[in-house]
Amino acid sequence: MQDADHEPKTPAPPGLKVGYVPGVTPGKWTRRWAERLPDVPLTAFQCAQDEQIAILRDGRADLSFVRLPVDRQGLSVIPLYAELPVVVAPKEHEVALYDDEVPYQEIAGENFLNPAEMGGAKTGIEVVASGAGLMILPMSVARLYDRKDVVYRTVTDQPETQIGIAWLADRTDPAIEEFIGIVRGRTARSSRQPSVQEQQGNTKGKKAAQNDGGASGAGTGTNAGKGSGARREHASGPAAGKQSGQGKGRPGGKRTPKGRGPRRGRR
Repeated sequence: MQDADHEPKTPAPPGLKVGYVPGVTPGKWTRRWAERLPDVPLTAFQCAQDEQIAILRDGRADLSFVRLPVDRQGLSVIPLYAELPVVVAPKEHEVALYDDEVPYQEIAGENFLNPAEMGGAKTGIEVVASGAGLMILPMSVARLYDRKDVVYRTVTDQPETQIGIAWLADRTDPAIEEFIGIVRGRTARSSRQPSVQEQQGNTKGKKAAQNDGGASGAGTGTNAGKGSGARREHASGPAAGKQSGQGKGRPGGKRTPKGRGPRRGRR
């Protein structure tokens, strides 16, 4: 038997690594993960949009919140939600005169900047602030990099963008499936969650073990009862009666009938 100090330690459970593009806010999902699986660490980090798939292929992330479309070769991808497009303009631009939406045809003749050519949305918005042109972005990205010297409004007649979650198709495991279930809104008691399936399996195993143990205990108790009953029957049976009758009456074990004396011989 090994000493407690020398017992092998259980290895720490592997963690989950989740990447996300700018504009995605994964906090609600990571919090639910921490509530349901506090012993399994989860790391979430932001990546540039041009790296959203590379982080999966090189192992930096197990899952990635991506902005669609992406090259789906070798990937499993689930679309999650759509993002409204907005136009970002300098604060003094006429776009600021619109309360909610700007019809695209009203600004179609403007100079539009490409975020990728600007080195990303953050740098692109800085260029927009200088008055060099306008930029169309997903609303979540415009909010993320909002500045006091620019304005943004929803723009009509422009395609929505979509956020999805992706992972390598050949690397699906229970941890990945658990996180996907959380993202898709499954409750902590959903039978489709791997953690719930594992708990149910453990419960069934315990019940089976208890049933086996109960049956074994019942058999032992029955045999013991029979043994005890046999001993009690022996102690109170006919043999015991004979033994208890010995020694009563005259020597030799013969009894004298009640009310009658010894018989006298004839004269």
